[in-house]
Amino acid sequence: MDGLRAIARTLWIGGMWVVGIIVAPILFSALDNVTAGMVAGRLFAAIAWVGLVCGIFLLADYVLRYGARGLKQGGFWLLMGMLVCIVINHFAVTPIIASLKLQMNHAAEGLFGGGFATWHAISSLIYLLQSLMALVYLLRSDN
Repeated sequence: MDGLRAIARTLWIGGMWVVGIIVAPILFSALDNVTAGMVAGRLFAAIAWVGLVCGIFLLADYVLRYGARGLKQGGFWLLMGMLVCIVINHFAVTPIIASLKLQMNHAAEGLFGGGFATWHAISSLIYLLQSLMALVYLLRSDN
């Protein structure tokens, strides 16, 4: 089970970091914004599904290993927080961004105008929060 746990952590957290820190910036520096955004969006969607599967597995494994006392440990809540970030980003924020892309109105786009830039910033902050929780999760000794 230790091996499966290590694979799940590596696939989810490593994949999340590679897509967010390395691949997406390279896409936007090498391609036009529309193409880069389309490819990055697909990669973020793929890693969200990987995160859901791996996160649920890791959460279930955590509960099986620690039982009810696991609910009182930080590792459990870090995993839960990371999963909540995925659910919010993938099922709530991403559909809003997709809708705004279809009706892109630069006049309405602004930092606080509820436009594409605002929702993209919200999504990025959620992803950053998830990435930081992942870092803390990996550095804990009770994984």
